[in-house]
Amino acid sequence: MTDRRVGILGGTFDPPHIAHLVLAANARHDLQLDEVIFVPAGEPYRKAGRDVAASEARLSMVRAAIADLPWATVSPIEIEREGPTFTTDTLEELTADGSQWWFILGSDALADLPHWKEPRRIIELVRLGLALRPGQINHVEISEATRRAVPGIETRIDQVEMPLLEVSSTDLRERIRDGRPTEYLLLPSVRAVIDDLGLYAR
Repeated sequence: MTDRRVGILGGTFDPPHIAHLVLAANARHDLQLDEVIFVPAGEPYRKAGRDVAASEARLSMVRAAIADLPWATVSPIEIEREGPTFTTDTLEELTADGSQWWFILGSDALADLPHWKEPRRIIELVRLGLALRPGQINHVEISEATRRAVPGIETRIDQVEMPLLEVSSTDLRERIRDGRPTEYLLLPSVRAVIDDLGLYAR
């Protein structure tokens, strides 16, 4: 075990937006992380049935989003792996170096954890950095289904305070399709990748 503290922020990142960056920055501060690794999903099996931008396009957008953040990196580990994306497999590979690891997630993902592959193994490998809005701090809600699927999960959660930001990838895709502005919601560098590749246009 080393003193190096690392956070993992996974997601579809379709597209990556300002709230993803704010979450990473707050997790870095609250969890005293040395690095935050963004991990774009390869084939996100929990989003089957929805059209998702090509993995290489999403990887390019994340690289553009974090280009000016010296404490952030991006890993193509899930994109390079064949078949569906499973968090457990990713964590098995990334956490083998002996650092201290946190998996950063929101309340929705925490509630969905019973449906993930080997959720008990996840909290054996990492602690969870749970994003909470100011009114939720110190009031972590864990469903009975999650407690049954992952016994002891409450001892593996650290809180990350997030400001109230009403921004989503779904809304941004719709804004781009409709020709509405994305300023201050998307970094200009990310929007440049989107426009260059013709993503989300009608």
